[in-house]
Amino acid sequence: MVLIKNCIRNLEIKDKIIQRHYTMLKNLLKHFSKKKEDEKKTQTFQPLYRKYDRIINQQLAKDILLGTAIGDALGFPVQFIPRETVQKDPVIGMGKCRTFESPSGIWSDDTSLSLCLADSLCSGYNLRDIASKFIEWLFEGLWTPNNKAFDIGRTTMWAISNLRNGIEPKFAGLDGEKDNGNGSLMRIAPLIPYIYGLVEEQQIQIISEVSSLTHRHPRSILACIFLCKFAIQYLATKEIPTAFAYTQKEIKYLLTQEKFKNECSHFDRLVNLTYEQFRNIAENDIKSTGYVIDTLEASLWSVFNHDSFKDSVLCAVNLGYDADTVGAITGALAGIIYGHDSIPEEWLNVLARKEDIIELANKLDSATKSNP
Repeated sequence: MVLIKNCIRNLEIKDKIIQRHYTMLKNLLKHFSKKKEDEKKTQTFQPLYRKYDRIINQQLAKDILLGTAIGDALGFPVQFIPRETVQKDPVIGMGKCRTFESPSGIWSDDTSLSLCLADSLCSGYNLRDIASKFIEWLFEGLWTPNNKAFDIGRTTMWAISNLRNGIEPKFAGLDGEKDNGNGSLMRIAPLIPYIYGLVEEQQIQIISEVSSLTHRHPRSILACIFLCKFAIQYLATKEIPTAFAYTQKEIKYLLTQEKFKNECSHFDRLVNLTYEQFRNIAENDIKSTGYVIDTLEASLWSVFNHDSFKDSVLCAVNLGYDADTVGAITGALAGIIYGHDSIPEEWLNVLARKEDIIELANKLDSATKSNP
């Protein structure tokens, strides 16, 4: 019984997914199930086993990367178009771009930079390597659908140019009040499989460093932390309202820290409204601009108000304006919640570089599951 208690205690440590404990628990359950006198023990451990079975065997990187690319590709055709115009002819599936000359299934910088991050993480966390892949994307077309970077945000352009000019990665990003676009939030989700099993201090440090490659203002960093922590809490609880509430507590604490203490008013709705209050915000009061807070709120609101991948992402892109980024982030979250198997096949069939994305996702899933 001491062996079993140690196994259960280790499994219940927050944010710890350790394959050997999962296997041990699985074998113990198999052993007890053969003995009638141990039926009560089996019933006690079975729910915990099922919980960790779902988490350990989830193809998290595949859920995130395909979700991101699909949301981006759905929103890209209506990027920059006002909401009222989009909703007169709403997006119902993959279509040709209305603002750029491109075919169906093409994705933008949101997905490109997410794939660059994922590619680097396959070999472990190395900020300089991530930076080099961002440089290669901008100047050589790495992880683009057509071998050329396009639709690049001002802050991201300047920051990657800083990286190319030798600025230290931690300080390359811009940190002015007007540098709070969604350019780091849109690409942060691939970190989730890598940081899931780390202690909180390490999670926050890595999220902050990766955001700061392009966006170094505390608001942008905290928005990235919010998104990643919500996803991590969802993976631990499998309940959206509970995950939101736990994330709010964590962000409220960070808002008391010196680095983030001036950001309270900007995160007001995100940390002070209950789940029900937040999901019941009127659509007219949800903005879908490129401002980082607007994008984070719009993505969460889209997920909270629907119960499928398809409906969540279509809601997001039909909010218009920065539709590709809101779609990409919503797609990442919906992918985590509903899984890549929930993505409509007809959307996947036209997704640019689908097989390359799947290959990279499988590689990252394998790499992160082998982490100690």
